Amino acid sequence: MTSSPSPRMPAIFFGHGSPMNALEENASTAAWRQLAAAMPKPKAIVAISAHWTTRGTQVTAMDAPRTIHDFGGFPQALFDLQYPAPGAPALAARVRDLLRPVDVALDESWGLDHGTWSILVKMYPEADVPVIQLSIDVSRPNRFHFEIGQRLASLRDEGILIMASGNVVHNLRTIKWNNGDAYDWAIRFNDAIRGCLRRGEVERLIDYAQWGEDARLSVPTAEHFLPLLYIVGTQQQGEPIAIPVDGIELGSISMLSAVVGPRT
Repeated sequence: MTSSPSPRMPAIFFGHGSPMNALEENASTAAWRQLAAAMPKPKAIVAISAHWTTRGTQVTAMDAPRTIHDFGGFPQALFDLQYPAPGAPALAARVRDLLRPVDVALDESWGLDHGTWSILVKMYPEADVPVIQLSIDVSRPNRFHFEIGQRLASLRDEGILIMASGNVVHNLRTIKWNNGDAYDWAIRFNDAIRGCLRRGEVERLIDYAQWGEDARLSVPTAEHFLPLLYIVGTQQQGEPIAIPVDGIELGSISMLSAVVGPRT
């Protein structure tokens, strides 16, 4: 007997927003739950988070990754939250092989940071899907991250969910803590990125700095934008991109999420 092929999994970029989404129920967390319900349960997950930046590329390879509480100033309940998903050392080794000639180190110390578990606690609350994290090498140019996504794309046909999290607009210095109206520059940049995703304008996404001052204010540092490029890189010819979540919170944090490929 031969096993039936796995359905192609989507690849998803999440605007993760505040770590408090792990505890709260809102429009974004409801959409994350709905995404999980609408697709086959993955055999494993490869996650790229804005909160693991490195020099060189690393992938977690431990059997039981720890839950990392990489933030401060939040309620104790958030620090008490654990997400004990198993790791997947064999998948980590496969990712290392897929990315050659990029030198990928097998990491035994990181774990799952809140850019990953604050989303997965809503999607898979039983923590029963193996998860590995791939780091973001911030010493590399934008195209490198897109090309890493291209090399990972074949995993989607093996029942693996590729997810990345960050925020298209992420400027902590300009946050409006009273949740006031979004800045004009944030709206323009978010709209421009959404349009590029829908029209398949990959080169404009890679060269996001083309929008000048809007880009400089929306992406003061690259780590929250780069995860989107990994997901765009996984897109196969003719695949649609859906936007299940959108909007800007606190004036300068975009919640835009993008799904590549089928959702059912």
